[in-house]
Amino acid sequence: MRILSAWLVFYIIVFYCVLKVEATPKIEFWNQRRKGANYFNQLPTREWFEAGRELGLQFVRLAPDKWESADRDFLIGNADKYEAINEKDLNRLKKVLDDADQLGLKVVMTMLGLPGARWKQNNNGKDDLRLWSNERYQRQAIRFWQDLAKRLKAHPAVVAYDPLNEPHPARALLDIAEVKSVVFSDWFTASKGTVADLNRFNRRIVASIREVDTTTPIVLETYAYSSADGFRFLEPVTGDAILYSFHFYEPWSYTTKRVNNGRFAYPNRMPVGWSGNVERWTRTRLPQMMQPVVAWIDLHNVPANRIMVGEFGCNREMVGARQYLADLIQIFNGQKWHWAFYAYREDTWTGMDYELGTGKLGWKYWQAVEGGKQPEKLRGDNPLFDVLKREFR
Repeated sequence: MRILSAWLVFYIIVFYCVLKVEATPKIEFWNQRRKGANYFNQLPTREWFEAGRELGLQFVRLAPDKWESADRDFLIGNADKYEAINEKDLNRLKKVLDDADQLGLKVVMTMLGLPGARWKQNNNGKDDLRLWSNERYQRQAIRFWQDLAKRLKAHPAVVAYDPLNEPHPARALLDIAEVKSVVFSDWFTASKGTVADLNRFNRRIVASIREVDTTTPIVLETYAYSSADGFRFLEPVTGDAILYSFHFYEPWSYTTKRVNNGRFAYPNRMPVGWSGNVERWTRTRLPQMMQPVVAWIDLHNVPANRIMVGEFGCNREMVGARQYLADLIQIFNGQKWHWAFYAYREDTWTGMDYELGTGKLGWKYWQAVEGGKQPEKLRGDNPLFDVLKREFR
């Protein structure tokens, strides 16, 4: 009888613990500051998650758009006409999420493209802006996310949905004007209430997801490729489980190798945006670029733990990259914002694979790549990667 009672108590405790875990809102994960990395690889592997766990990543911003599919677009089927989620693709995604869960990593489910907004690199290098000009595609995109949320809401690894990476409804305008310009402000005013209105899109997609999933947090990105300046025009959406995100690669004349081309180092003088004005970029200059975020937080009384820096980084070969990353991380930590660096062990691009250090890979590596091979990358500890690694200890 005593043995039976002991087993009964044991099962009651286990049942209570299971109920408690299931009842814990996913938003609680974000109540303390989290640090993670982006995972936009072409070939997802369990080994990647094992390495991420060993590093100490707390969450992964996962985008599956590069994965191979029997259809034109992974999960979506065809971004030209969304009908239903591709079940084979979904099963593959769930297996990857299972790996993440088994290894204790949480996932922010992200899409690089949507119906009417095929990801540029899957679209012959051309921007697909139909989502922002045709109501039909916007309805399809909203339905896609409702379908996906319905299928992923119970997965324990998923702690947030990020509906669209770097939205840019004013793409053509960004070639000639900065977000803080009068030109952009005029465009924003004229677009309000139209299909090009990102705030309208955010409200609709949140409402659609909430019809099938009332608890999983939703990450909303800002205008102009999720720039900090985009917060000037972002409107908060009603709901407790909402986070707001921006990406930071400023000044892009420094962080982007093809633009920098060895001309600029950090900290030093370099151009600011499209203006061409040259300023000295230092640890004190960087937070000035984030002032629209800070002002928005104060205006709308949004707590720091509802802000995420979804991407940041610079090409690893840039002079001063170590100091640049260290300064950014110090700023983000000081603000108590969540952050995810770009990127950890990307398989098809080496520009921001910080474990490779600051040196070039050499002609033999690129010769092998041109021959269709995936040569081994000699990753390891180095002063550049240590700036990130020490944050996860």
